[in-house]
Amino acid sequence: MIRKIKILFEMIKFEHTIFALPFAYLGMILGSFEINGSWPTLSQWIWVTVAMFGARSAAMSLNRLIDAAIDKRNPRTAERAIPAGLISYLEIIAFIIVSFALFFTAAFQLNMLAVYLLPIAVFFLTFYSYTKRFTWLCHFILGMTIAIAPLGGWVGATGGLHPEAFLLFLAVTFWTAGFDIIYATQDVDHDRAVGIYSVPARFGVKRALQTARGSHIVSVVALFSLFFLSELGIVYLIGACISAAIMIYEHSLVSENDLSNVNVAFFTMNGIVSMVMLAFTIGDFIL
Repeated sequence: MIRKIKILFEMIKFEHTIFALPFAYLGMILGSFEINGSWPTLSQWIWVTVAMFGARSAAMSLNRLIDAAIDKRNPRTAERAIPAGLISYLEIIAFIIVSFALFFTAAFQLNMLAVYLLPIAVFFLTFYSYTKRFTWLCHFILGMTIAIAPLGGWVGATGGLHPEAFLLFLAVTFWTAGFDIIYATQDVDHDRAVGIYSVPARFGVKRALQTARGSHIVSVVALFSLFFLSELGIVYLIGACISAAIMIYEHSLVSENDLSNVNVAFFTMNGIVSMVMLAFTIGDFIL
């Protein structure tokens, strides 16, 4: 059982939760202060965390299940749990059901708007895995799916949706799309060979990296706009500046002729961005 749990957590890349969870907390904190004038309650912290764990676990498990045949044909992904035969389809399906059950339970514990929005969330959590089969816009649909995290945090804390929440949604959508495009450059030849849609496969690595830079510019503009349209102060602004600098550095690590640092740019730098934004937003409200 312990071995299976380890395989499941490796399969869903549990450590990549660092991308979305800080933004869910950021949406929860910002929404709570903007609307309620206070910190989120302990109950909101707990149930938003449970919702994020359930939603992400279900989405990643579905992604691995839906893409099992594709992963088996790609040398980079052939050793993943399902194509390698380390875990059965029945076990994956059971894990997906449990994950969605956690997600639904958390929504009911938060408020009714969270419950009403569940079908939209489930649609994106399921649909995005199919998009690489028919559109190079798949990176942006993935971005929208992950950007549900700050919207969910906001809804969980306030029971409503407000303009500032959609700025966070925009920032996370284009931030995610940008780094996912960078990540996809390492599979460009395979994707073209088997008919997988992506920006690098459609437009080439050079234009893909330009698209990723443009996406991150949009993300940074959204983060700065949030400063001007909310009660956030100078500490948040410093965090946004640091995040912008990290994104610039991220793009300096990769080029059309050198993709050896893609994994550093993808995981390390983006994990830092999300943690910086959360830390400086918390610091802003404390100070």
